[in-house]
Amino acid sequence: MVRKRRLAVLGSTGSIGTQGLEVAAAHPDRLEVVALAAGRGGPAFQAQCDRWRPRHAILGSDRGGADLAALCAAEDVDMVLLGVPGLAGLAPTLAAIGAGKVVATANKETLVAAGDLVMAALASNPAAALHPVDSEHSAIWQCLRGEDPAAVRQIFLTSSGGALRDKPVAGLAAATVAEVLAHPTWPAMGRKITVDSATLMNKALEVIEAHHLFGLDYAGIEVAIHPQSAVHGLVVFADGSVKAQVGPPDMRVPLQVALLHPERPPAPWGGFQPGTWSFLPVDPDRYPAVALGYEAGRRGGTAPAVLSAANEVAVAAFLSGSLAFGDLIPAVAEVLRAHSDSPADSVAGVLDADAWARERAARVVGNHHEDRVHG
Repeated sequence: MVRKRRLAVLGSTGSIGTQGLEVAAAHPDRLEVVALAAGRGGPAFQAQCDRWRPRHAILGSDRGGADLAALCAAEDVDMVLLGVPGLAGLAPTLAAIGAGKVVATANKETLVAAGDLVMAALASNPAAALHPVDSEHSAIWQCLRGEDPAAVRQIFLTSSGGALRDKPVAGLAAATVAEVLAHPTWPAMGRKITVDSATLMNKALEVIEAHHLFGLDYAGIEVAIHPQSAVHGLVVFADGSVKAQVGPPDMRVPLQVALLHPERPPAPWGGFQPGTWSFLPVDPDRYPAVALGYEAGRRGGTAPAVLSAANEVAVAAFLSGSLAFGDLIPAVAEVLRAHSDSPADSVAGVLDADAWARERAARVVGNHHEDRVHG
């Protein structure tokens, strides 16, 4: 008989959290939800608590994340699903790894900003594990199972191209929030990640994540536009062979892979539909964010933390109407270029870089807004 994995869901009312709970509901013989944490309350969180009757429930969190960190290290938790955004995921991730837990993570920012710290923590505690939830990293993870890492020549992270993929480049600067949020193949994503999909900043950040997760040099990590969102990742091996992971644009599939690895029990989602697939190179004029991701990743240190934090500020400004879409990536680039890199060798150093980037980005966004209003 398979022992149930005792699961803590952080960010339980968000897109990842709710879909993760769907996976848990489909496999009650394998997953026991023992903890729920959400940033805000309301009927959704109350309904989750009523449904799951968790031993632990946290609403809101202290600024440093100490309460979430303590929850992740609790003796009655085996696995953590990390669905909280931003660096709010850093302290819980390190605490869970330090306590030897499995972390199923959908949190880009923690690995981007503090990948060196996270991977060092994993190396020092073999009992812990990190399972990627993002569909692209899940795809690469699955393709690499049983393979010799030394035989990997190259990986490709795929992208739908976002809502503005077919809009003329000349018209991108004036794109509206409604246009940007109309994602063609992943309608259930949150607003911030949908904007990142339109700029391809999500791929820029995923390139940095992949560098840490799979130990690859940036020269071996590529991005391809794949409008059908059927192939989520490809691995090219030294002998020329290529492995690809294929599936529907449904986050419950990679969530189940992460939560139940190495098992693959039957599920009511997923499957395969024949179709015509295309793969295109990234147009740097349409998606300048990708080059920024490589720049920050190769610079290393605190540069990736600055990139991620500045982007969060710029995206929030775009969604609120105070920054034009055409100014979003230029604002992030301005902050990144103004940053003097330092080693990202401590939590404090990463948080300091994050705070600096947010303050600088707020000023840059304000300047862009003033130029638009008075220019």
